[in-house]
Amino acid sequence: MVCLVETGKRCFSVEDRLLDVEAALTGPQPDVTTCIPEEALDVLGKAGVLSKASLKCPECGSSKVDNDGHRYRKDGSAIKRLSCCVCGNRFSETYIRHQGQRGNRQLCVILQEAKKLDTATEIKSVVGDNDKTDLKGKILEYAWNMKKQGYAEATIRLNQTVLNVLMDREANLRDPESVKETIARQNWSGNRKRNVIVAYTSFLKYIGLSWEQPRCILTRKIPFIPAEQEIDDLIAGNPTAVATMLQLLKETAMRSGEAIRLKWIDIDFQRKIIMCNDPEKGSLPRIFNSLTGKLLSMLNALPRTTDYVFGKSSLNSLKATYTRARKRIAFKLQNPRLKEIHFHTLRHWKGTMEYHYTKDILHVKEFLGHVTIDNTLLYIQLDKQLFSNVPEDSFITRVATVAEEACKLIEVGFDYVTGEYGDGGKIFRKRK
Repeated sequence: MVCLVETGKRCFSVEDRLLDVEAALTGPQPDVTTCIPEEALDVLGKAGVLSKASLKCPECGSSKVDNDGHRYRKDGSAIKRLSCCVCGNRFSETYIRHQGQRGNRQLCVILQEAKKLDTATEIKSVVGDNDKTDLKGKILEYAWNMKKQGYAEATIRLNQTVLNVLMDREANLRDPESVKETIARQNWSGNRKRNVIVAYTSFLKYIGLSWEQPRCILTRKIPFIPAEQEIDDLIAGNPTAVATMLQLLKETAMRSGEAIRLKWIDIDFQRKIIMCNDPEKGSLPRIFNSLTGKLLSMLNALPRTTDYVFGKSSLNSLKATYTRARKRIAFKLQNPRLKEIHFHTLRHWKGTMEYHYTKDILHVKEFLGHVTIDNTLLYIQLDKQLFSNVPEDSFITRVATVAEEACKLIEVGFDYVTGEYGDGGKIFRKRK
């Protein structure tokens, strides 16, 4: 049943007014509750909904308002005027009602659009989460397939990391164009982009898709070659395990992945040799026999809890410890160059020094375990750039005619050069 209230020449539905009041009470400013005619306040007051005290001035918000006569429309209908006791503003009930209705309509539109947006976002989020979960499962299957195909653990881990990074950066792995856009937005080096392209190409092949690979310009940068004193500073300031790792890399030029897999059985302390029987990147196995007593002492001081020299320590944990210590040492010595020294930097340093002292590129190739000489040629360029201003090396030479003399020369650091002459002598030399 609809209850009508007659106010002079107007009548309105109380139920309609109740709906307006309810919407006004839950809405923002302005106060829509002031859009109720004074004649209806008593009726609404009896219904327990509104009182006359709810009327407020639209200018200052004060509820102290008084009746201030009427104004009349062209059709003769009267509209009550109100006056604010605080600011003196005169306003009518119709003005406030229309203003409140406009605000209400805008609010309703905003709420409806927000509900639509929330629903669409929720649906999109659920679909996106399901799709990401499915892709992560595919990545795990792809990694297991690489394992079955005989790929190295480092390669599997690299490809898996690349795919997860692309997903985290909003790339759709099922859409090659989306991946191209993501790669184009990244500030990656040419080598990094090449690794990403190779990994994603392999993944596409696994899921039965293909793509046109984007162009990738490779630029080989000149590696940072520190001074030997800087390397020794880092070795002295690091914990025992990390310091031993650094000394091992300095003398053998192993890759860090090769060093972490070194076993006690690969070290012969009596003959002072280390064998690298688990090389990375398809390199050749090597034997290192020019080891210092310092390295052997540091290795011998490590606890032998497992078959591996560095025990249960992972490469990532050693790198994290080294990074913190390197930052502390660089600040203490006020030498920012130390921050540029990574584990692999020591391999470049050793390769450069080996070529500088021997001038034998084939020896450096075998020492580093390179399969081809192309990668080794870099150290010729490094030697020319680093030692271009250094005067030609000078040597002390000695001639040994018998084996006993030759042994003494070798013990004090002389190297065999050549010989044998008519008098049976052999030439040895040592840098001044």
